[in-house]
Amino acid sequence: MKVLSYPHPVLKYKCKPIQKIDQGLRDIIAEMFQTMYDTQGVGLAANQVGLPYRLFVMNPSGDPEKKEEEYVFINPIILQKSGKSKENEGCLSFPDIHAEVIRPEFIDVESIALNGDLQHFQWAGYPARIVQHETDHLDGIGFIDRLSQTALLEIKEELEELKTVFASNQRRGFIPSETEIIQELKELERLRC
Repeated sequence: MKVLSYPHPVLKYKCKPIQKIDQGLRDIIAEMFQTMYDTQGVGLAANQVGLPYRLFVMNPSGDPEKKEEEYVFINPIILQKSGKSKENEGCLSFPDIHAEVIRPEFIDVESIALNGDLQHFQWAGYPARIVQHETDHLDGIGFIDRLSQTALLEIKEELEELKTVFASNQRRGFIPSETEIIQELKELERLRC
């Protein structure tokens, strides 16, 4: 598994709800956790690794030894948000780019657990920020979409550089065309959605 970088079209794709939990999905989740740890992340959404599924994994500690802090969110829904907090955020799909993002401080979220049970969490602070960040990914929203115009201008050069690298890789055939990418996503959806 490889983390896709901006402006890959899958990052703008609205992920579809998962209808089937099986060993294949468990394997995907295990690989997502490994990819997240390998890239020093604390959360990873399925579309960041090219999958169109409404799924993300999280470990706020970022420590693979702390299995008790690992969470799997299948078909997450944020039920309530309150408060406001401004914190520095980064993203594995925007390497080395950080900016201040305003988000609600408290959230209520429910999702399906890996065993198929409904799970409900109330989060505050850092875990709440991670859940919101990853849920945004599943809706095709990057953290840069939450920035003020001023903050966006401050990272404009870095974003342009990522666009240049992406275009170059696509021209050289390392990345399929957008049409081929969408076709592949539709095929993947048929497996689980």
